[in-house]
Amino acid sequence: MKQVAVALRWSFLGFFQNPRMILTFLFSFILCFFLSDQAMLVAEHYDSPLQAFEPFIWTFGDATSILLCSLLWMLFFLDLPKLSPFTPYMLLRMKKWNWLFAQFLYIICVTALYMGYVFAVTGILCMKKTYAGNLWSKTAALLAYSNMGKALSVPSTVKVMESASPLECSAQILLLLIGYALTLGFLMLLFQMKYGKKAALAAGLSYSLIGFLLDPDVLAALLHKEAYQMYQMRRLAGWISPLNHATYGMHDFGYDALPSIGQSCVLFLLILLVLSLLSLRTLKQYNFSSFTGE
Repeated sequence: MKQVAVALRWSFLGFFQNPRMILTFLFSFILCFFLSDQAMLVAEHYDSPLQAFEPFIWTFGDATSILLCSLLWMLFFLDLPKLSPFTPYMLLRMKKWNWLFAQFLYIICVTALYMGYVFAVTGILCMKKTYAGNLWSKTAALLAYSNMGKALSVPSTVKVMESASPLECSAQILLLLIGYALTLGFLMLLFQMKYGKKAALAAGLSYSLIGFLLDPDVLAALLHKEAYQMYQMRRLAGWISPLNHATYGMHDFGYDALPSIGQSCVLFLLILLVLSLLSLRTLKQYNFSSFTGE
């Protein structure tokens, strides 16, 4: 564990001084502002409060929002793994599984840091209307039980409110997002070690965009399905799209033939296991001249 901690610390050296990381946090602030602005307009118009977790839940409530956030995550993972002349030294002094586990912890820590930042930003932006009680707010009910939420693109739905409290919903969203971020990060790690940075960027973009193209509305348009057949497209997209597996609203809540939260987590674990084994195999065959430039 000491070796893992050293490798993890090495990955974070210079993290907060990196201009790309600073820009990523700034872009995230702008994204949170636009995603929470519509809900605040409703709260101010009806003079109704918001539960403290609700802006965070609605920020990651649909596939489009998660897609935008995943594009920002790619900026975090673009240098994964951190390569320098010190990297071969670490790999010779520690087991390769330990080094790979340090990359696993790095992705978790970066994702948790980003989630905490988003929660803090959404909380600050909406703090004059929020309360701490673990009950859904009147604003959430207004958005869920009318067409207002759909018209304003705020993903507040009845089935979500009936299935869990705001705290439970936030924890499940966090779990799904960590699973999605781990698979995205390890995919970019594998392609960077095997083919280079440009291939890693292309793989990350493809992983996110494929999920976006597997949206139920897009599939229905491509397959020329009628409105009454949308449940088929929703079911198909919910099972085969990693992006939809990371979307809380695309899960089974007792009356949908969609994956459960647990099934989505198992799927992410299976994808992560395959990517980890392929990364370990690639690491054993890695050319150390790629690190030193000699």
